[in-house]
Amino acid sequence: MRTLWTSRDINAPAETLWGLLVDLQEWPSWGPSVRSAELHSETFGSGSTGAVTTLVGVEVPFEITDFDDGTRWSWKVAGIPATNHTVESLGPNRCRVGFGVPWVAAPYLAVCEVAVRRLEKIATTTEVAK
Repeated sequence: MRTLWTSRDINAPAETLWGLLVDLQEWPSWGPSVRSAELHSETFGSGSTGAVTTLVGVEVPFEITDFDDGTRWSWKVAGIPATNHTVESLGPNRCRVGFGVPWVAAPYLAVCEVAVRRLEKIATTTEVAK
């Protein structure tokens, strides 16, 4: 299925952004549609399962369907292919963060753009980025 992308170059280490993307406690800080998330598996990786609670309070299950530690992960939410997440190092203190969505979910790309901007703000204005 065709995927549409938004990405942003961020002045912070790739490891910092990757940490934000895989730490479920951080998801509400950058995910506009996320109220909370919990992992039902021991670790975050391919095949991991959990639940995400949306901003409107609906809890839905998720499964990590593709995972390459430090660079990318994708998931299904409620059994439907959802967002792809990527981090590409552009040097010691610079990276590119991207979100991809199936073309049928094109309007959700606007939400992903907000998420990328929030990630940039978090990574460049907190001690996490230092």
